[in-house]
This record gives sequence, structure tokens and C-alpha cells, in this order.
Amino acid sequence: MKLIELFEQISVQSIQGSMETEILELATDSRQVKKGTLFIAVKGTKVDGNEFIEKAIAAGAVAIVSEHSPQQPVSAVWIQVEDATAAVGWIAAGFYRNPSASVKVTGVTGTNGKTTIATLLYKLFTRRGYTCGLISTVENRIGDKVVPATHTTPDAINLQQLLYQMKNAGCTHVFMEVSSHAIHQHRIAGISFAGGVFSNITHDHLDYHQTFDAYIQVKKSFFDHLPTSAFAISNADDKRGKVMLQNTHAQKKYYALKTTADFKGKILENTLEGLQMDIDEQPVHFRLIGSFNAYNLLAVYGAAVELGLNKMDILTTLSELTGAPGRFECLVSPHEKLMVIVDYAHTPDALLNVLTTIKQFRTPDQQITTVTGCGGDRDRTKRPLMAAAVCAHSDRVIFTSDNPRSEDPATIIKDMEQGVSAADQKKYIPILDRKEAIKTAIALSKPADIVLVAGKGHETYQDVKGVKEYFDDREVVKEWFLKLNK
Repeated sequence: MKLIELFEQISVQSIQGSMETEILELATDSRQVKKGTLFIAVKGTKVDGNEFIEKAIAAGAVAIVSEHSPQQPVSAVWIQVEDATAAVGWIAAGFYRNPSASVKVTGVTGTNGKTTIATLLYKLFTRRGYTCGLISTVENRIGDKVVPATHTTPDAINLQQLLYQMKNAGCTHVFMEVSSHAIHQHRIAGISFAGGVFSNITHDHLDYHQTFDAYIQVKKSFFDHLPTSAFAISNADDKRGKVMLQNTHAQKKYYALKTTADFKGKILENTLEGLQMDIDEQPVHFRLIGSFNAYNLLAVYGAAVELGLNKMDILTTLSELTGAPGRFECLVSPHEKLMVIVDYAHTPDALLNVLTTIKQFRTPDQQITTVTGCGGDRDRTKRPLMAAAVCAHSDRVIFTSDNPRSEDPATIIKDMEQGVSAADQKKYIPILDRKEAIKTAIALSKPADIVLVAGKGHETYQDVKGVKEYFDDREVVKEWFLKLNK
């Protein structure tokens, strides 16, 4: 593809060299440069791509995109742009022939519920006979093919490549999680969205966004940039649900349990067997558990209606579906009937939602033990809030490691302890080793008690000092169940 074809949507400040140059590859990492590559020098949070331009040219880069002009003559074509980070997505969209124009892409954003909503939409449309793509925290899917996920939203080049593969595989619909990082870093630039869904917004990622208002504004910007042809669906019960759609050009729709909305739901019964609900005055039973999933189901229902599915077909199929892996995943020991719930909850609000749901169906003699931790190198301000939430709604709590990354796990736990009230001081114990923490929680529980293992959900690793060591909460639980049954 010729260089000039990649810059139709980008404002260029200066060009040195021929825009007829043939481009074979794109890269923002100099280590991935091959002969015929266009290297885009992006300034990241830790590394500045401009420092690696010479290395990229030596490796075969035939063109450079930078926010700066060259300091000395170079052999490659040099294109100066105002914002290299914002340009990557548009360049990648052009390189992969604008794949999102050929499929209906629905983006799901919010603090909690993104994975469940995107996964349920993927399952729903697949069951209804469509070939679909899924881009999520848990996994990416191209039809039935699974592609491992490394980020909630891939980088701009990989994202466009993934959409290109989905288009070529015959996908008609793509459902993708849209993280706040991806919005802020312009990873979704160049994507034509058919619609957007907002779940909720609570305390998270302040290590990156600095303030809660900045976090809100980033999420809102996703809807601000939707076209008039798109739909925008928001949670009317979230106090910022209407703010999200305040400036959108898309067709506004709302879903709610408590207030008037376009897609109205009511919980009739919430048990371990699932949710009995009225949706648009139609009674239906779902296999998912908890009021937070009632909202997720309404979001899916609304998006599916906007995408053209028949309402009864949606509800009938949704009633048969299970949620995403590691989201309120129940494991029960065969003999003791001890229930362990593995969940990805890693924010104060998510923990509160899960624990509130558990308390709704617990019996008076059942005790709740929660195992939880906080990620290292992430928002420190939510640590005491998470600790306060679990202590307030559990009979026993174990603080442990959860992807400590470069931080000392003991230091993370000390941050959490700041949120423990005087009344709850005797309620928790720290056990740094996550495997031992889970085993201890099970060992201390009586038959028929409930253990919540929170924070990692579907993840199969522990990130320690830059090394991802294999670890799966669910496997540890099952392993201990076997020992109990011997």
C-alpha cells in the first residue's frame, strides 16, 4: 500500500520524501520493524519512540511518523504530524482497508460489567446464527476461533488487524470492551462504531487518570464521538448515566430497574438458581445471578434491540446463556457443599455488588469469608475503600496478593488496612501467599459456608516483579476440594 493512502484522515504538518513509497508493515515498537515498515514514533508513559527512530531505520523502516521534524537528513520518508498517538489508529485503519466500515462494531464501556455485556452480546448473536467477533478482557474471538487477550482493548495496530481478520472471516457483528486507557490513548481511533453501551462508573484507575472527574470525562468522550448513525445506550440508574450521553450525536436510549427508561426491567426473584425478571413487561428467567447482572442483561437486551433483533428472540436466547468466565463463577465441594465464588471484582463497587448479592441468598447460619487483594502499581486510593467494603459485608476476611507487580505485597496490604475500622480489626488476617490464603479460607469455613475469592476471576497468572507466574484461583479451589474429599 502506498504511503499517501494512509493519510487521508490525518492532518499532516510537513513531508520530506515521496508519499508514493510502498508500505508493507506498521510498527510503533522499533523491535518489530522489518523491511518496508512505516514506524510511528509514539511518546508513551515510559518510553519515547522518537529515541528509537535511528534503530528503526537501520532495521528497514522506509517511512517515519513523528511529532518532530528530523534533526538531520535521513534515508526514510519523514511525515510530521501534530499528534502521533492519535494518528496510529487512523493509519492502521487505512492500512487494513477500514474493516469497521464492513461490520457492525458495538463498544461497551464503564467500570464494571464490560466483559459480561460484551460476552453475552457475542453469545446471543452467535446463537441467533450470526458470525461474530469478540474483543474482551478474557479472550478475543473470531467466530469460533479463540485468540488470547493481553489487554482489555488491544493497541491500535493490533486492534485494526483483529477487525480486519474478523471482516475476512465473515463476521457481521463485533462486540468489544472499550477501556478508559484505550479511549485516552486513542487506540480506538479510526473505528466506525455502530453503537456504544455504558454500564456504570465507580472508583477505579485514578493512578492513571489522576482524578475521578478526568476518568468520567474520558469515558464520556467515547460517546461524544459516536456518529449520528450510531446508537448510545446508558444506565439511567447510574447517577452519571445521563451525563455520559449529554453531548453525543448518536440516538440516545436508556435502560433501568428503578427509573423510567426505554428498556425497563424489574427483579421479581434473585436466587442461586438465577434471576426472575420482567423486561418490558415480559416475564423471563435468567441463569445469571445478582442485581448487577440484571443491569448487564438489560444493557444486552437494549443493544440487541437497537441492532435489529426481535425482542422475544433476544429474551428466549438470553434465558439460556451463562456469563463470562470468572464472573460470579460458583464452585461447590461435592461432600461438604461448601460454596466458593470466584469473581473478577477488583473495585470497591464491584466487591460491594458481589457481597450484597451473596448476602441476599445466604442463610442465617452461613458465614461469608472473603479473600481479596489489590493490584500493585495501580490506583492506591481504592485500596482502603476495597478493604472497608469487604470487612463491612463479610464475617471473615483474608487480605492477600493480587498481581503485586513491582510493589511489595506487604506494603499493599498495609494500604488496605487503612480502611479497616476499629470494629473490624479482629475480622481479617493477612496471608501474602495467595494459594495459602485461598486454602486457609476454605479450611476455616464450615460445610455449607460461602467463600468469595475476588480480584482475579478468569486470570491464569500472578504478575510478580515483571514475571507472570501461572496461577488460577479456580484450580487452587478444586485442588483443595479434592483434598477435603479424601
